[in-house]
Amino acid sequence: MRKGPVIAWSLFDFANSAFTTIIVTFVFAAYFAQGVAADPTTGGSQWSLAMGIAGLIIAVISPVFGAIADQTGRRKPWLAGVSVVCVIATALLWYVRPDAADAPFALICVVVATVGFEVGLLFYNAMLPDVAPPAMLGRVSGWAWACGYAGGLISLLIALVFLVQADPVPFGLNKDQAEHVRATAILVAGWFAIFALPLFFMVKEDGGGVSIGQAVSGGLRQLAETFRHARAHGNALRFLIAAMIYSDGVHTVFALGGVYAAVVFGMELGDVILLGIALNVTAGLGALIFAWVDDRIGSKRTISISLMALIVATIAVLFAPTPITFWGAALIMSTFFGPVQAASRTMMARIAPPDMRGEMFGLFSLSGKVTAFAGPALVGLIAAATNNYRLGMAVVPVFLILGLWLLKDVKETGSE
Repeated sequence: MRKGPVIAWSLFDFANSAFTTIIVTFVFAAYFAQGVAADPTTGGSQWSLAMGIAGLIIAVISPVFGAIADQTGRRKPWLAGVSVVCVIATALLWYVRPDAADAPFALICVVVATVGFEVGLLFYNAMLPDVAPPAMLGRVSGWAWACGYAGGLISLLIALVFLVQADPVPFGLNKDQAEHVRATAILVAGWFAIFALPLFFMVKEDGGGVSIGQAVSGGLRQLAETFRHARAHGNALRFLIAAMIYSDGVHTVFALGGVYAAVVFGMELGDVILLGIALNVTAGLGALIFAWVDDRIGSKRTISISLMALIVATIAVLFAPTPITFWGAALIMSTFFGPVQAASRTMMARIAPPDMRGEMFGLFSLSGKVTAFAGPALVGLIAAATNNYRLGMAVVPVFLILGLWLLKDVKETGSE
């Protein structure tokens, strides 16, 4: 195994984690709910529905992009393009003032950035077998997830110490206009752009020679053939269906965790960031430890154990009566975020046919997004109807339980 490409590939997780941690989950999501929207409950509902819209868009376009990438044999140009979209849309969040009139602009930017981020993941994940030998897929995938949590942790610390809670505020930023919070969007955009660069210089890939038009038409034909002959890939498709369900629960927690803490427990932004820092520490440790577990006991068992732990911890979070008990349950829950996601990526790499890897990871991205709009949307709709955000988040364990049940018929290896 060549260490350079592995490190460069893992650094992309380090780079993009700042977006999910600061923008989607903890800082900007809480700022939107508490400082931009008309009121916190309305803000939580609007944010949830925006995440749902982004998920629906991703569900439609991910398999197509994956199939197109298979035709060209190259994924880095596509990864670069959608990453630039994410970086630009994130940077534009700087212009979101603490004014309800700016809410629509904020939500549009977040939807565009989220689509760019998630589509990029399908190209990134499909590169895993190119940088790791088969016997080390689980470890490399887990190391990258742990690297991602480290990136989220460090970026959160920087955001907290040098921007959100800095006194005096640096660079002449105006606290009354929340510029010290809005500046975290610039931090994320720069962080993503800088730390993503090593992948594009150090990870090699073959391919090329196929025009964009040929790639699009060939990719669409390939995708149609895959759906037409679905039974030939029965095991992979069974896994994709299971992943579709349980990933919705995991992604809903990621997308709305910071909003939940702010709305239900009234946590101030600084406290939400501290929670995010603690969660990233435990999540990173979980991903690092289970990286070896994945290769030793298999991806399916790793996913199953992680899902069972997540179900128990999520229920505890929902019934937590005080912020202290919420913190404890959330820390236990976060320990298993990384393992379930890293092992899912490894499982897909192991069972996907080599010549259909991009398409299968496109479908893998689809599996995580085809109902991903349903989780946040259901949370938003239930919260709006009942004026109870805790009740809205009760849909999460339902997705986790159903996904675990569907996983039982999936075989560990092979595409049949």
